Amino acid sequence: MARADDTDLIDSFEEFYRSYYRNEIAELAQKYPSEQKSLYIDWQDLYRFDSDLADDLRNKPDQLREYAEEALRLYDLPVDVSLGQAHVRVRNLPETTDIRGIRSDHRGMLISVQGIIRKATDVRPKITTAAFECQRCGTLTRIPQEGGDFQEPHECQGCERQGPFRINYDQSEFIDAQKLRVQESPEGLRGGETPQNIDVNIEDDITGEVTPGDHVTATGILKLEQQGNDREKSAMFDVYMEGLTIDIEDEQFEEMEITDEDKKEIVELSNQENIYEEMVGAIAPSIYGYEKEKQAMIFQLFSGVTKFLPDGSRTRGDLHILLVGDPGTGKSALLQYIKDIAPRSVYTSGKGSSSAGLTAAAVRDDFGEGQQWTLEAGALVLADQGIAAVDELDKMRSEDQSAMHEALEQQSISVSKAGINATLKSRCSLLGAANPTYGRFDEFEPIGEQIDLAPPLISRFDLIFTVTDQPDEEKDTELAEHILQTNYAGELNTHRTETSTSNYTEEEVERVTEDVAPTIDAEFLRKYVAYAQRNCYPTMTEEAKSAIQDFYVELRMQGSDEDAPVPVTARKLEAMVRLAEASARVRLSDTVTEEDAQRAIDIARYSLEDIGLDPETGELDADMIETGTSKTQRDRIKNVLQLIESIEDEYDEGAPVDVVIERAEEEGMDTSKAEHEIDKLKQKGEVYEPRNNHLRTT
Repeated sequence: MARADDTDLIDSFEEFYRSYYRNEIAELAQKYPSEQKSLYIDWQDLYRFDSDLADDLRNKPDQLREYAEEALRLYDLPVDVSLGQAHVRVRNLPETTDIRGIRSDHRGMLISVQGIIRKATDVRPKITTAAFECQRCGTLTRIPQEGGDFQEPHECQGCERQGPFRINYDQSEFIDAQKLRVQESPEGLRGGETPQNIDVNIEDDITGEVTPGDHVTATGILKLEQQGNDREKSAMFDVYMEGLTIDIEDEQFEEMEITDEDKKEIVELSNQENIYEEMVGAIAPSIYGYEKEKQAMIFQLFSGVTKFLPDGSRTRGDLHILLVGDPGTGKSALLQYIKDIAPRSVYTSGKGSSSAGLTAAAVRDDFGEGQQWTLEAGALVLADQGIAAVDELDKMRSEDQSAMHEALEQQSISVSKAGINATLKSRCSLLGAANPTYGRFDEFEPIGEQIDLAPPLISRFDLIFTVTDQPDEEKDTELAEHILQTNYAGELNTHRTETSTSNYTEEEVERVTEDVAPTIDAEFLRKYVAYAQRNCYPTMTEEAKSAIQDFYVELRMQGSDEDAPVPVTARKLEAMVRLAEASARVRLSDTVTEEDAQRAIDIARYSLEDIGLDPETGELDADMIETGTSKTQRDRIKNVLQLIESIEDEYDEGAPVDVVIERAEEEGMDTSKAEHEIDKLKQKGEVYEPRNNHLRTT
């Protein structure tokens, strides 16, 4: 029997439905139960209707939810449908609670958390009311199953004996159930904090909707579960959520709050003449130089436009950049800086990452009921819609590098492990850093040979920059001044903040730090990037198209001779389009102008000349990047191999090395280069030494 105040609450909910959700309930009645089982209500609507009722729903959700569902069952419907098992699900609470901010005070309250789905079990049936059949007399006993433990009857209601019983599945009631693990989004974390997570139990029609890697807002009731086992109970409790709604947030940078004042500042900044110089100055000002590299990183932050074609195919807009350089040139610092600015980012080091840690791992553990396999999202999935910064890319095992191929080009990760077949999204830009094979660059070796990465992986990078450390008096003087000034600014600031008797004034500190301060505040730059990504989808003008086309065709024509190398491939053309679009986004422009195209061409040419120049001929050669071997080198290897083949028949013990080198010299090949090619052929197993200093082809 409902008490008077209970009836009042049910009446309030009925009145609320009539005022706000008449159409939604009519739609639910038509689709119930095959297509739709839930009525979604917006908490803000309830607050407008009755603020006390809305607050009660947040503080006592278990009770109020029953009244809300009872009101739905009693609602006068125009059609003859019973909404007996329909759910009322609440969404859009006024604020979200940080997962790390959940406390004992939240117990039993309705809360919202935001994060990434880290793990998800399979959807399984869960019994809600078990019908037990006595095997002696056949009497059915129904027992509601609430809480974690399975409840069995103590005795039969018919013959009053203690069983045996068996479950009658036809008479029992089941519901679909799933368990999710939601982890804090990486963009909310600063300063190396470990992301925390919370488990969310969901039931019925909202199961099976999300996959690991999805960004979600989960609304539910916070519950407690005692630690320990049946024999030893602990005073400590674990928290979990009974999920009411799971909203997938596909929108990028959803968590970034941009006020009207911010928008005004953003538009003002975008109209400045020197916007590109300002942007470059905002990236790692403590690292001297690297203007072109920093400009490319700015373009990577803004990214090109992801294109969806009418046939359903997708062209990526994200830019991938690789920095290869000598030790101590600040590559890692640049990566860390970009990771802190990018609104959604993950930083990892190649040495400490396995292919499962980068892509996805199938894990067997007690998550869910009993031992079962679940998918765990890796770094490239967690960086979805952001930037993945991977340091020490060259230190990765080759099988771990190969795991990145699909993630870079198709921007998805296919997993086939432990009977799980799934495709996860990894729509991220990759910013990689690597050291040369021999620790430092050897200026006499082709650069393609000095990057210890597989050519298919290298070719997927839009831009590759080499950072060499060559002594140069003028540059070194400027660099030394810059580093000393940066350190001095840090010393003054620390002295002023840490020492109570500091005699340095704030003006003095500001004057010194002005030179090493970023031109744009990092937090504001994050908002600027998020705003541009949300609102700017630039399209190309005819002038921009023809500028890029002319540059590409002109470069390709250099390779039209029979003996000439192929200077550039079609992948570079797409890269220039993405760079030009990103350049337009920096100005918040909706059109890609010829100037944007020229900026893209300048960066592409700089990158190509950096890495794609054959040191022997001075010509651009795409194969240096795509296959790791230049055309002149390939021809030379062929020549040496043919020489060995022709000489080995003249001698019983194989071709003597000194004769091969002599013949090579006669054909105009340098002695050191001939020796180098012989070593390479031996490494590849194409020639072997039957006797010392004698060669045979395999």
